[in-house]
Amino acid sequence: MKRIGILSDTHGCWDDRYASHFSDCDEIWHAGDIGDYAIIERLQDIVPVVRAVSGNIDHGMVRRKCQELEIFEIEGVKVLLTHIGGYPGKWSRGMKNLLKENHITLMVDGHSHILKIIYDKELELLHINPGAAGMYGWHSVRTLVKLTIDGSDMRDCEVIELTKQIPDNISNTQN
Repeated sequence: MKRIGILSDTHGCWDDRYASHFSDCDEIWHAGDIGDYAIIERLQDIVPVVRAVSGNIDHGMVRRKCQELEIFEIEGVKVLLTHIGGYPGKWSRGMKNLLKENHITLMVDGHSHILKIIYDKELELLHINPGAAGMYGWHSVRTLVKLTIDGSDMRDCEVIELTKQIPDNISNTQN
């Protein structure tokens, strides 16, 4: 059994509440638009296993260390992690075929800043977009997601809402 913390679109913003919310997790997944590789390093201080993909605003160290798409297996669940992927009924170009060909049962992406957790009956997969955890963008609430994966059972999905106001524990590392 694994507890997973999921976030996206930090855009270089660090919030100490990431650590408090993800401290009970086995892994943290970042679905792109990281903004600064220091975010990944700080997430690794919380848990040693951090999986991250680059997004459309990422450059430099993030681009060198993070691929645009990762496919992996955890607890028997085949996962696709990317930044721009769409969602059930509105997949980005080529994504539906990629999901089918790789027998993906959990797809995680970001980009839209819109929290979406949708089960795709046709593809028999769970799609999660954790919304945006950073300060940049039009979203009014910053969100994180936690999920338990236990064999093929995905459960205990929890949405965590963070206010967009700037508390003392937030730092912006992106220039």
